[in-house]
Amino acid sequence: MKEITFLKQNASRWEEYEKKIGTPTDLSPAELTEMFIEITDDLSFAKTHYNNTRTSTYLNGIASRIHQLVYKNKKEKGNRLISFFVAELPLMYRLYHLQLFYSFFVTAAAAFLGVVSQLNDESFARLILGDYYVDSTIERIRHGDPLGIYGEGNQFFMFVQITLNNIRVSFVAFVYGFFTSFGTALFLVYNGIMLGCFFTLFYQYNLLPSAFKVVWIHGTLEISAIIIAGSAGFILGNSFIFPGTHTRMESLMRRGKDGTKIIIGLVPVFICAGFLESFVTRYTHMPLITSLLIIGVSMAFILFYFIAWPIYLTRKKDALRI
Repeated sequence: MKEITFLKQNASRWEEYEKKIGTPTDLSPAELTEMFIEITDDLSFAKTHYNNTRTSTYLNGIASRIHQLVYKNKKEKGNRLISFFVAELPLMYRLYHLQLFYSFFVTAAAAFLGVVSQLNDESFARLILGDYYVDSTIERIRHGDPLGIYGEGNQFFMFVQITLNNIRVSFVAFVYGFFTSFGTALFLVYNGIMLGCFFTLFYQYNLLPSAFKVVWIHGTLEISAIIIAGSAGFILGNSFIFPGTHTRMESLMRRGKDGTKIIIGLVPVFICAGFLESFVTRYTHMPLITSLLIIGVSMAFILFYFIAWPIYLTRKKDALRI
């Protein structure tokens, strides 16, 4: 890329940064961090392609000023965790809502495929879920406790095992992004087919309402978090395919950091999902209103924190710029 093109594409953004750091009291730690990442990426690109030019000198000056502000704000470190979850993460989620939609769409389409496949071939569940799971589920159905598996085993060890497994699954969805977005898409397709096949199996035994009211107690958070982890995988995969003005390696590192933050931010969600599955879902005969209340609160949280709140924060941030 020619230097003049690089300037035209980014000059207005750099001017905006200069205006902002002129009144640093109006900037949150999250905004400073985001600006510092952006400007250092630009500086790295400029030093690689236009070293010892006015452009690299200019960017180095801005980067130094922002770095000083970041350093001065280190005294707020005690509130860093709160700032991370209340502002920094939601603002990042807003940047990647399109990838989140892709992840949801792929999972939903795959779930539909799982439903159709199981309806047309009852042995399909054995291929996807395994003979042992299908046989044990059928045996529980015959004994009148189709979802009794959630009441088996020690609750604490079940909680630890489920939570660690869910976190592992989210990292797998993310890491598959190294094989481009198609890697993560294949992972989501498999999980979506498994989900659709699972519920269809219960439908074929006239137990779909029972399965829904029990499984979604923890599944609302768990499945939503896996879909969000899938969006992190798409972010990683797209960084290599569509690097923009950066080199592929720079783009990969930058988007990789964002994706890693998203996965880290999901850990509390997986802990909550693991707690519900281990300590609450086992009460398969709880009143319907209680089950619906837990599912409703879980869904409201997902929609608020990952969609509505990021949109609100972004609009508020944009309004302050005007």
